Amino acid sequence: MDTKGAIGFDVQKNLLDQLLEMVPPGVEILLAADRFYGTKSFVEWCQRAGWHYRVRLKGNLTFQYEGKNITAKDVGKLLGPRVIEAKFNESNIQTNLGYLHEEGHEEAWIIAMDCDPSRETVLDYGQRWGIECMFSDLKSRGFSVTETHLGDVERLERLLLILAIALYRGASVGLPE
Repeated sequence: MDTKGAIGFDVQKNLLDQLLEMVPPGVEILLAADRFYGTKSFVEWCQRAGWHYRVRLKGNLTFQYEGKNITAKDVGKLLGPRVIEAKFNESNIQTNLGYLHEEGHEEAWIIAMDCDPSRETVLDYGQRWGIECMFSDLKSRGFSVTETHLGDVERLERLLLILAIALYRGASVGLPE
């Protein structure tokens, strides 16, 4: 799939709907997503699916809270580290917002979540960083999957699965001395 920047919720929804069909009943999911996915449509989909979520937000995203319009960046500056039931701008979609700006970090994390915001639940978002190294390996540090000429989605899925297993195995076993 060729993209230039954010792929839009219509593409995300299609992929999420397919993933939802694969998840067995009763399995709890925590979906952690970066700022490109922090939209009211994405959060609403997670809520309807019954998935837990931690989604980083762009600072300029607008909410209504206690009768006032606020931006996500306002959360930490004006309201503190937690906001309960903020509504996405011009919608009835509510979410909780957590804010954390750690010393030495340039940007704060502003996280939409399905639970009570706390330092710990905001830090749940950091779990997604564990997969970033694999993405880099697959894309630009050796495997160059983005350069593949595979057009069949099922063949590409199998290739990604094999590479993910190989990376996991290689990292688990390590290199001989």
